[in-house]
Amino acid sequence: MDTWTRRKFLTTSGVTAGAALAAGATAYTVDRLLASGAAEPRARDAKILVLVTLYGGNDGLNTVVPASDPAYHDLRPDLAYGEDEVLPLGEGLGLNPGMKGFKGLWDEGQLAVVRGVSYPRPDHSHFRSMSIWQTASPSGPVPTGWLGRWLDTAEDHDPLRAVSVGATLPPLLAGERTAGAAVQLGGARLTAPWQRVCGELARAQDGVHPLQARAAASLGDLRTVVDRFGNEEREEATGAPQDPDEPRDGAEGEDDGGGSAGSQGQLDAQLAVVSEAIRAGVPTRAYSVSLGGFDTHAAEKTTQTRLLGQLDGAVTGFLRQVRGENVVVAVYSEFGRRARANANQGTDHGTSGPVLVLGEPVRGGFHGDQPGLDHLRDDDLATTTDFRDVYATLLERVLDADPGRILDGHDRTLAFL
Repeated sequence: MDTWTRRKFLTTSGVTAGAALAAGATAYTVDRLLASGAAEPRARDAKILVLVTLYGGNDGLNTVVPASDPAYHDLRPDLAYGEDEVLPLGEGLGLNPGMKGFKGLWDEGQLAVVRGVSYPRPDHSHFRSMSIWQTASPSGPVPTGWLGRWLDTAEDHDPLRAVSVGATLPPLLAGERTAGAAVQLGGARLTAPWQRVCGELARAQDGVHPLQARAAASLGDLRTVVDRFGNEEREEATGAPQDPDEPRDGAEGEDDGGGSAGSQGQLDAQLAVVSEAIRAGVPTRAYSVSLGGFDTHAAEKTTQTRLLGQLDGAVTGFLRQVRGENVVVAVYSEFGRRARANANQGTDHGTSGPVLVLGEPVRGGFHGDQPGLDHLRDDDLATTTDFRDVYATLLERVLDADPGRILDGHDRTLAFL
């Protein structure tokens, strides 16, 4: 079975290894991932990056809230939080009331708030903006992601260096020669006829071409992945059955549909897999997880607080589990929201927002300037921090890489690590 056939089969069967298969890698089961820790354990002093993508455009102004600023209340008379509602951080700012665990990390010096982060000439399109964030190329489209290019710099080109836990392999893990591995939580199971077909194709045979043997191993992995991460596994991990019609937050009829991307309410299950892998000592240095539903054009306050509460509980619980493991968590979204509320008790697509970086290696506090509400342009916040500064810092101080080589010469870093 050729590479294209394997990739197409895995995609349509519910387990996507995406570009990893196109680059010659196999799909990995959690069991194989954990076993790799015994075969090739990670160096104990090596830092680990966990990248959390909030799909849909999280409202930064109601995440890190300028509750003491009268202009904030003027722009959002019904969406604004009062000073007595937020969790105070200083400088007139406070965290959303749903983020009590993050506030505890702030008090311990383990939460950095990087303010006003975006890219030059921001775009309000979900797809275009997310493409820029994942490729780190604001000047034009490129076929590789920024972590994929990091994978390309490794001598062994091992896809296990970066793992996505979720439905698909995100573009950020696709390199030119190497791509990360992906495993799906919940969803499809193979029908009985396909189980039989996979069983026959996956049988090991002596004397076959190495590529044919590798394809057979991939199909064997596929059966294990689907068995392990079907509806029952998701129900056990999240307390909710898989529902193909699960409602999505945000407005219907979006201009480009990107606001419904990302996993809905499974972040704790994704991070449980990451935690188990880290504690097993696997060689993975970068993980990608996600939470969707942040396209809050209407009824924002309730929806965002609920989602930020899920983020807070999942991430703080995860960090407790991996204490002492040199883990850095970075949380970002493709854009923030407009400063002014719309007529539907929500906010529309905006520009800059905060990036939150958490973990024991982090130098907590504020980094970058807070965008002023008195210098808006079409109700959009100014950009005070280039997103590539954040990536350069993570590449250099977490992944031990030369950021200029990966970010097309951009090597300016920040002090949060």
